[in-house]
Amino acid sequence: MTPEKLAYMANQIAIAFARLPAEEAEAAIAEHIDQFWDPRMRARLLVLAEAPDADLSDRVRGAAALIRRPATA
Repeated sequence: MTPEKLAYMANQIAIAFARLPAEEAEAAIAEHIDQFWDPRMRARLLVLAEAPDADLSDRVRGAAALIRRPATA
């Protein structure tokens, strides 16, 4: 999956939680990604979130700190 597609999907999740205050939205975004995303997708999103030029919303960037890190083999 391309970085652009991952960013799009994460930003869509953020839109779904836009009505919540920022802190609650970030927690909800992280919980959703933890529950429904494959560990490889989570890992790629976390790398993407470190790139300053990645097209991620502020709430997705905030949620990145809360997303469960996939185990490394």
